[in-house]
Amino acid sequence: MNTAYDAIIVGARCAGSPTAMLLARKGYRVLVVDRGTFPSDTVSTHVLHPPGVAALARWELIDRLTATGCPSIHTYAFDFGPFTISGSPGTQDAPVAYCPRRTVLDKLLVEAAAEAGAEIREGFKVEDVLIDNQCVVGVKGRSKGGEAVTERARLVVGADGRHSVVAEAVSPEQYNERPPLLAAYYTYWTGLSIDGRFETYIRSHRGFAAAPTHDGLTLTVGGWPYAEFETNKKDVEGNFLKMFDLAPEFAERVRGATRVAPFAGAAVPNYFRKPYGPGWVLVGDAGYNKDPITAQGITDAFRDAERCATAVDQTFSGARAFDEAMGEYHRARDQHVLPMYEFTCQLATLEPPPPEMQQLFRAIHGNQRAMDGFVQMNAGTISPAEFLSPENVGRIMTDA
Repeated sequence: MNTAYDAIIVGARCAGSPTAMLLARKGYRVLVVDRGTFPSDTVSTHVLHPPGVAALARWELIDRLTATGCPSIHTYAFDFGPFTISGSPGTQDAPVAYCPRRTVLDKLLVEAAAEAGAEIREGFKVEDVLIDNQCVVGVKGRSKGGEAVTERARLVVGADGRHSVVAEAVSPEQYNERPPLLAAYYTYWTGLSIDGRFETYIRSHRGFAAAPTHDGLTLTVGGWPYAEFETNKKDVEGNFLKMFDLAPEFAERVRGATRVAPFAGAAVPNYFRKPYGPGWVLVGDAGYNKDPITAQGITDAFRDAERCATAVDQTFSGARAFDEAMGEYHRARDQHVLPMYEFTCQLATLEPPPPEMQQLFRAIHGNQRAMDGFVQMNAGTISPAEFLSPENVGRIMTDA
């Protein structure tokens, strides 16, 4: 089989472009195709937690993001009503977070992939994934108004999100599935002061947050249990603004601001997919997805990109067999994200925390070390399994 490329990557956003960039930097022939053009927007809470910021620093791209004027976020604050837990989300090496618009971040990533040597085809719709003898060997598609073309590669990477055409073609095993749990929406405001903070408000059966983003705007995101989706979608604006009244001080700030964008949102399923098979690999939301309440999607995509690129390089270089390298990629992904997955799915129910958890929250409040740890758990800087371990919980309760 004649292959023009080592890898074809379907999807050029937060999972696809970094994977392409990292492979191209290693000298591989990479084609990236995306049905969209850049810059363009996509549904996203677009919080980039410190582990994702650290990835941009490793890739020597963080200065490009800061040069766009995206404000940094130095504090996360979780308002439970009677008290607020606030702290630093990062580490000494990566102390801050960002909330970049996807119109800016995705374009930056596409450009970095192109600079590394990857070929980028924007506005290219994949119509078919080519399979020969049960092995994926390429894709068939076309640019807008163009003739259908076939491209072949040693590997096809699905980085095209929840509705991945690659995943649909190969029908990977799905497991740990949960139905949609939360109906989430977001919009943007001017004149809503946020001052370098990511503010989250937790109330019974409601949750919402605010963060600073590009162009002096503030993102607000929030929602309600999925059981209310059909009823509340008839008046998203009214129900969204009604949430803010559960935090009167925040509601007052919103009343002094101006909404400058329509509402966008989605209710998403939660799942894991086996991320590899003969001739194909999945990265980002194509291989694993969870509710956006913990805003881990971009950071997860970056982590997948690094691990996938390492495994692909090991395979292409002959250092490891495909199944061995990709099996390790699979195991490492699941081991890392499963605690956050379980934590996220619990949060997304918006059910009041059980009494023992409420007791823990009260013990955390006022203990800055514990508050930083709680914030870092929500940022993905440390694992929920580590922060909620019996040993750590015991220390917090003893200190209290």
